[in-house]
Amino acid sequence: MLTLKKQSNFFKCLPSYDSGFLDVGDGHKIYYEQYGNPNGIPILFLHGGPGAGFSKSHKSFFDPKTFRVIFFDQRGSGRSVPYAEIKNNNTDSLILDIDKLRKSLNIKQWYLFGGSWGSTLAIMYGIKFPGKCLGFILRGIFLGSVSEIDWFLYDIKKFFPEAYNKFISYVPKSYKKNILKWFHSQLNMNNKSVNLKAASVWAEYENSCSSLGYVERPVSGESSLGISRIEAHYFLNNCFIPKDFIIKNIDKISKIPATIVQGRHDVICPPFNALMLSKIWNASQIYIVDDAGHSAFEDGISRRLIKALQMIK
Repeated sequence: MLTLKKQSNFFKCLPSYDSGFLDVGDGHKIYYEQYGNPNGIPILFLHGGPGAGFSKSHKSFFDPKTFRVIFFDQRGSGRSVPYAEIKNNNTDSLILDIDKLRKSLNIKQWYLFGGSWGSTLAIMYGIKFPGKCLGFILRGIFLGSVSEIDWFLYDIKKFFPEAYNKFISYVPKSYKKNILKWFHSQLNMNNKSVNLKAASVWAEYENSCSSLGYVERPVSGESSLGISRIEAHYFLNNCFIPKDFIIKNIDKISKIPATIVQGRHDVICPPFNALMLSKIWNASQIYIVDDAGHSAFEDGISRRLIKALQMIK
């Protein structure tokens, strides 16, 4: 995980005023927190991955005097239980969990704020429940397509060969053309030491490629098991999203305002899809940040996200 730089555009992180678990069925309980002003503008923060969970540093984007921010860990992520569980864990279930959370907190409508997989989930929720969405602030657009998954697994090497070589060195020669199948097997076999090793390799690869420059970012297997196992599970199942589903259904939310912030040098979620999406989302505005990659905490990205939040009245 990136270390948050101390910059003037971030807000001081305060304690949340409410937290708890919501039993969403299927053997899952999701952890949530409410932050900021209980009478403020409701906005839902959607973390990435899938499987990453939210962290305290994510609070720093939001003015606690203005917003009532709802954070939650998606199934199997962060403090939700059971941790790193892939059974009954799919996109449709996450969408329904979000609306169960909205109802449980007595929120009629809200804004959605998400990056990377969080942008995917925000859009998918909007398509399912457009009447519950006041607007979207999205970063690092990911549409859940096979081509994007293949890019992550095979083509990031064109820009981050050092990270890719470490990643691929863990994979036996016989699986070089099916990296995902290998990692999925390692992350789910009944051997915790194997699980944790695979998790740390997967997560370090992703983290090391997430900002403008290459920086080795080793991650412990225990802390990264959720994101690594759940990402591999979703990727193996094409994110449980039918081909071109978002593009074919964007008309359902095309009149709802959206701000899209995209790093020009984002190799995790390249800008092509963000630009394409902005052209068919009539009420959207897109901002390409030239000196940024994928991370929300890069200076140009964070400033543009906070500016978008300040435009909400």
